[in-house]
Amino acid sequence: MALHRLDRLSDLGASEWDALIPGDSPFLRHAFLSALEDSGSLGPRSGWRAEHLLHYENEQLIAALPTYRKWHSYGEYVFDHGWADACRRAGISYYPKLLVAVPFSPVTGPRLLARTPEEGGELLACLPGYAEAEGLSSVHVNFTEPTLDAWLAQQPDWLARIGCQYHWQNRGYRDFQDFLDALSSRKRKQMRKEREQVAGQGIDFEWLHGQAVTEAQWDFVYACYSNTYEVRGQAPYLTRAFFSLLAERMPDSIRVVLAKQGARPVAMAFSLMGGDSLYGRYWGCLAEFDRLHFETCFYQGMDYAIAQGVQRFDAGAQGEHKLIRGFEPVITHSWHYLAHPGLREAVTEFLERERAGILAYAQEARAALPYRQAG
Repeated sequence: MALHRLDRLSDLGASEWDALIPGDSPFLRHAFLSALEDSGSLGPRSGWRAEHLLHYENEQLIAALPTYRKWHSYGEYVFDHGWADACRRAGISYYPKLLVAVPFSPVTGPRLLARTPEEGGELLACLPGYAEAEGLSSVHVNFTEPTLDAWLAQQPDWLARIGCQYHWQNRGYRDFQDFLDALSSRKRKQMRKEREQVAGQGIDFEWLHGQAVTEAQWDFVYACYSNTYEVRGQAPYLTRAFFSLLAERMPDSIRVVLAKQGARPVAMAFSLMGGDSLYGRYWGCLAEFDRLHFETCFYQGMDYAIAQGVQRFDAGAQGEHKLIRGFEPVITHSWHYLAHPGLREAVTEFLERERAGILAYAQEARAALPYRQAG
């Protein structure tokens, strides 16, 4: 099968790409991925080069993969730095590698865009050969959904890896108090106290949809976002232009909550809506307030989900502190094709041990959840 490579998503019509997206994930939309590229958040200088793989039939696009050539492992949230270090010590080249994913977004969802599973399978089957022809060490497909998991599980030499995140489920709560009533007494009091501490500092919250956010407010959002990296001595992944481009191209999906002390904004959380899910992506503050992070990033999102009838709130990767606030452990999946047989053998053994540890952890983590026990 002839593969077509697209180095700039804006060179393809949005309708062609979006027509192939299964489901309603905002992260796969042409608007989101092209905004990353056109804003300069991705590009050769960033260590990410767009290399989207397309399959045409009779001049019609029938399958596509959001694909990137990478010279490092940052911004992926499936950590393979140890594999790269092992290759360096053994004199094996690990970079560049090929990544099928949504940059900087550890969100489970479709990774294959196709009219039919069969047409998509043909494109996926080309990945090992493409990597070999291009001199790439490996192919990685991150945060996959069950349909793709089942397909890749049948393919030779693809290694399965799991991880653990924490998601909040809206079980038909009437309001936040109804959610609190489902918790043990001690945890209920703790959450209520945290919210009261924030309110006692004179902080209120304002929710905005993408159309209503002004450029001055985007300046503030970006200042907060970039500050979360700068305080750790790191450069932010995203540029300021990304937020304005996204607001132009998919405002319907954007949700921003501003924390204000009087008329002065002091913190923000940026989220995207897709189907029955709210995805909390970025947070930041320009002044420190007690418990403000928990309120802005978690309780405000839970409140919003309940009010809007949203089923699930994914507040981002990592963070065991989410467990005691009702976010439940969820297993994530990724797949890895490693061309070097010695590396593949070593990683296979590592993944077997890692898998057992993660499954045991996820089971233990459920004991930390704050919900009252049945009966």
